[in-house]
Amino acid sequence: MINSEIVNDQYIVQLANEDHLRLAETICHQMEQSAKARGTGIAKRSPIYVMEKMLEGKAIIATTLAGEWVGFCYVETWEHGKFVANSGLIVHPDHRKSGIATRIKAKAFELSRERYPNAKIIGLTTSLAVMKINSDLGYEPVTLNQLPGDEAFWKGCSSCVNYDILNRTEHKHCLCTGMLYDPIEHKKEEKSEKWNFLKESKLYERWMKIKQRILLRFQERQRVRRNEHELEAV
Repeated sequence: MINSEIVNDQYIVQLANEDHLRLAETICHQMEQSAKARGTGIAKRSPIYVMEKMLEGKAIIATTLAGEWVGFCYVETWEHGKFVANSGLIVHPDHRKSGIATRIKAKAFELSRERYPNAKIIGLTTSLAVMKINSDLGYEPVTLNQLPGDEAFWKGCSSCVNYDILNRTEHKHCLCTGMLYDPIEHKKEEKSEKWNFLKESKLYERWMKIKQRILLRFQERQRVRRNEHELEAV
């Protein structure tokens, strides 16, 4: 049972339901605007898709106490429930840096653990803020080959500006970092020290800058080669 939560006497975070269907179009529009502003992609979803998640009980929504939309996240499953993703985390610009994203993500994580207790919970992100939230929940960074091999999973990245890099490296490399929570491994490691995001974040930032230079250089070489082949064919 996912209980509603009042945050800072200002917001309510809860399982989305039919009362929230009217907000689907606004949520999708904000997802698209946020992706454009960052230059990276949140998998593009239609209002119908978001509505389906709400009606299936697979979405978490945050609103003001007056009912105005604040934030959203939904749950997707892959490979017959072997993997679960808390996807599309988005917060209205007026309410960012309020801590509400952390509460939405925590509630989506709770929903995933309740409905799919044996599933590995996964994520792909370029955001250090989301990395921090995931780390606090028990996620650890992983290579992309530890994520679902299902082509439909990767197709969700097709609206991202970096999709070309992902395709050219056969889903092995991207500017995003893969993260994974394994419930079985988590039980084994409860007594050991968890991966410390704050301790490692500076190292991660340096690695991200290096990775970005390498992958963008790779992309540029591929573009030059295509141009050369086109000239030879003329």
